Amino acid sequence: MSKTQALRHASRFLSSSLPRVTPAVHAAARPAAYRSRNISSTPVRRDDKKHDAGSTSSAPGESGAHEGQFARTDESVRVEYPEEADLPRSQPVQGRGGSHHKRTLATFSLEDRVAVVTGGARGLGLVMSQAMVLSGADVAIVDLNKEEATRQAEQLMQSFRDENPGEEKRVPQVTAHYADVSSPDSVNSAISEILADHGKIDNLVTSAGFTENFNAIDYPHDRMQKLWGVNVDGTYLFAIGVAKHLMERKSPGSIIFIGSMSGAIVNVPQPQAPYNAAKAAVRHLASSLAVEWAHAGIRVNCISPGYMLTSLTKKILDDNPELQRKWTSLIPQGKMGRPEDLMGAVTFLASDASGYVTGADLRVDGGYTVT
Repeated sequence: MSKTQALRHASRFLSSSLPRVTPAVHAAARPAAYRSRNISSTPVRRDDKKHDAGSTSSAPGESGAHEGQFARTDESVRVEYPEEADLPRSQPVQGRGGSHHKRTLATFSLEDRVAVVTGGARGLGLVMSQAMVLSGADVAIVDLNKEEATRQAEQLMQSFRDENPGEEKRVPQVTAHYADVSSPDSVNSAISEILADHGKIDNLVTSAGFTENFNAIDYPHDRMQKLWGVNVDGTYLFAIGVAKHLMERKSPGSIIFIGSMSGAIVNVPQPQAPYNAAKAAVRHLASSLAVEWAHAGIRVNCISPGYMLTSLTKKILDDNPELQRKWTSLIPQGKMGRPEDLMGAVTFLASDASGYVTGADLRVDGGYTVT
């Protein structure tokens, strides 16, 4: 008997000798906590008579009234992005910038670098701006609201001074700049202003973006164009502007796109098809530009956050408390992320510590996309 035949016989013997587990036995064998886990309490949809909650029969291949209910969008969930005046303010993370004696790799340092962060006056952009300041970089905060960007720039520098008393450390220079990232002229003007203030650009983080929740059929076309203009056009325009500057300087650099796990999965229960498609475009744009600009030493990567508790997200969930329960029920870690969970990720990708990393999508989502 050949070796292959022997392996086949052994496999058949093991298969026939193992006890068969019926679905009922298999379910009973699960830990109690696992059996009782309830993903959400979304009501059964009534648009199909076969799935009426009172029905006990099901067609061949169907599982019953609950079939698919946790994997559907809910048309009743609608969130419109607020106007600028209604956006809540964000606060820098406290207690992160003081002296410390923990050892770390010197390659994580961003000293002598200049970083540009779009959408840096609030939310994730502000926290990532702070991470780069704490790592030694000068930072240009770009935002549609220059007044808020100016306030945050001053606060970041003051926080650095307060947390480093009596030390002869150079306080990073943080500046504020206006830009409508969807406008080529506005983007070019902002880049010129940043170069005038800082002399160069080494890193770019494209955090400007927003999401809305509309049924695709009802989504106003002008709002969809605005969403794509900020999320996709804005990312592209700033990236090519900074890449052109780096190539003219013959200098390497690191560009980091802020995507979303929504570029790889379909969120439920809220409908947001245009946003998901926009973030998928951002993710693949990072891969494409990473290849196109590799010859120039320009690395392009993407960070894809999961559900993050920003000031704006908290405001939305205060109005929709059931939504948070549904979201966290689908996250393996069982909780939403904090904005500061992105500080290490952005520092890593901006620094020399990730010198051989390009075209990557780093998902910071508590395991959401792997289940």
